[in-house]
Amino acid sequence: MELQNIGGYETIDSFVEAKIQKLEQAEHSFRGIYPLFFSEKENVLYERSRGYRIEKISYGACMENIEKKTVTLRRLLREKQVPERSVIDVHMENSVEWIEMFWAVLHTGHSPLFLNLRLPDGTLEDAMRSADAKAVISDSKEFELPTILVKEIVPAEDCGEDPVHSDPAPFGDAIYVMSSGTSEHVKVCAYTGEEFWNIIRNAREIVRDCALMKRHYEGELKQLCFLPFYHIFGLVAVYTWFAFFSRTFVELRDMAPETIVNTIRRHKVTHIFAVPLFWEKVYSQAVSTIRKRGDKTFEKFEKGLSIYDKLSSFPKLAHAFSKKAFREVRENLFGESISFLISGGGAIRPEVLRFFNGIGYHLSDGYGMSEIGITSVELTEAPKTLISGSVGKPLSSVRYRINEDSELLVSGSSLAHFVLEDGKRTDRPEWFNSHDLAEEKAGNFYILGRKDDLIVGPSGENLNPNLVEPKLFVPGVRELCLLKTEEGGQAQPALLLSVNRFSTKERLQEIRSAALQALQELRLQSEVRRIYFTGDELLQGSEFKLNRIRLARDLKSGAMKLLDPDTVRETALPQDPLLLKVRGIFAAVLQKDPSEIPYTADFFLDLSGTSLDYFAMVSELQNEFGIQFPANGEQSLSTLKEIYEFIRAEM
Repeated sequence: MELQNIGGYETIDSFVEAKIQKLEQAEHSFRGIYPLFFSEKENVLYERSRGYRIEKISYGACMENIEKKTVTLRRLLREKQVPERSVIDVHMENSVEWIEMFWAVLHTGHSPLFLNLRLPDGTLEDAMRSADAKAVISDSKEFELPTILVKEIVPAEDCGEDPVHSDPAPFGDAIYVMSSGTSEHVKVCAYTGEEFWNIIRNAREIVRDCALMKRHYEGELKQLCFLPFYHIFGLVAVYTWFAFFSRTFVELRDMAPETIVNTIRRHKVTHIFAVPLFWEKVYSQAVSTIRKRGDKTFEKFEKGLSIYDKLSSFPKLAHAFSKKAFREVRENLFGESISFLISGGGAIRPEVLRFFNGIGYHLSDGYGMSEIGITSVELTEAPKTLISGSVGKPLSSVRYRINEDSELLVSGSSLAHFVLEDGKRTDRPEWFNSHDLAEEKAGNFYILGRKDDLIVGPSGENLNPNLVEPKLFVPGVRELCLLKTEEGGQAQPALLLSVNRFSTKERLQEIRSAALQALQELRLQSEVRRIYFTGDELLQGSEFKLNRIRLARDLKSGAMKLLDPDTVRETALPQDPLLLKVRGIFAAVLQKDPSEIPYTADFFLDLSGTSLDYFAMVSELQNEFGIQFPANGEQSLSTLKEIYEFIRAEM
């Protein structure tokens, strides 16, 4: 279908190149960049559902609103005696009004600080103080600082003012974003017009090198507003790169699964950028649904993915196969409009990447931080590279280097101009140390986790949670996390398992045994010596990746509610004299009370029995019941349940 929204150019490539050429000629400031964001006035900027109707707002209408609201906003700021060229906080959810305030604050000569609404008020107040903010624009909440509600910022003509923008005040010279809050201290990162100019310029190579990124559906390209604009990923990869080329944003009313799916289908969304947690949940739900349709259906699905794997050396053939073989899966997921998916903000499991790419969507991994912006994204169509978790090569404005400690260093002209932390300003260094562990293979970069997350085990070996956790499969566990704890003044690795808080003693013992088995398979049983159970969710509030610092702190302080397998209620045992006799022999050998022998507790792992104890117990059981136990260990007989059922079967 012919594209109608590319400024009269014949192809999207020629349109993109023309806009980049205009950018090259523009002043490297927000004033110089601003008109380029709204030059295709007839294009649809924003879509949102209004009952049975879809409301569409054009770039021209938005720009007109910005100009008119700037007059009102300037007056309100003056009334509140806000000093000129101040930092103004913006406390708003994604909306077309957020876009208007982005530019209106700059238009007044001030600089916006985009507050992370997912962080607690105390953290936000720290960020405000650090940036020396003087006022807040909010869509709902009042603050101690002078607060202007969005509903007060009406177009000038609606409140009897001259709508003409006559004040020649200069544009603000910076925008500020907050870090995500997964470290001890939240940072405020400042980007001037110069850095923003370089960020936009990076889009040229993305469009040039990736045909799928620019793919439209029925003549349109629509980005789902899933990631918040105030987050660096949402600000750059979602809003900035797509708004500069005047594409359409689709409002997401809430994060309910049915809302997401219905919005994608109704608006024919083409692009979704999200954090790994989102893709993980969609993957788990999809696989669970396929399993419920029966073994034959699931086997057919797995066979299809295996064929995709075999075709992975031939990307076009693999993609053609997926499009045909998994049409029904896509129809039951997001539909056929999806062109490009990106994961960013944390590690994503290979099997999740394999699933989405295997069923005919395109899911890439990307990399960035609040301090450096978005610096790379995997742009290939090659399945093997996509599934490997590569974050691609650095974009043109940045360079990567890996130091002797395997940490990724980043340098370039699009990194934050300076960073504020606890009121202290740090200017952009020549090389920024991300403290992310990384490696390079054939020119592609791979993120292996945080250096701070490394745990030195008892043997002196470094354990990388980001590499270990994906390999730990423990049935019955909602979430798991490898943590650094302290014991006797020394760091000790511990495994934290989130389970159903109503789990019985029997169930917890089963999960513990499974966890020990999983650790043994990875040869980590001597490294990870503590296993904790909690009924709490490991991800709290709006966290999209594990906050190990908070979890370790909550565990140490007692703020986390732990479940003790030895004190939770036990599943009622079968009322069988044979079981009571076997349990009594267990208890006598171990010198415990029979009530201390759980039904599924392991003789060695849970009850601290030795090989000699086990031999003595087996001898007594053989004499008591006149049966022989397997001598070669071919059958697992180490719990009360297993031995009881074995004896009953033999008798």
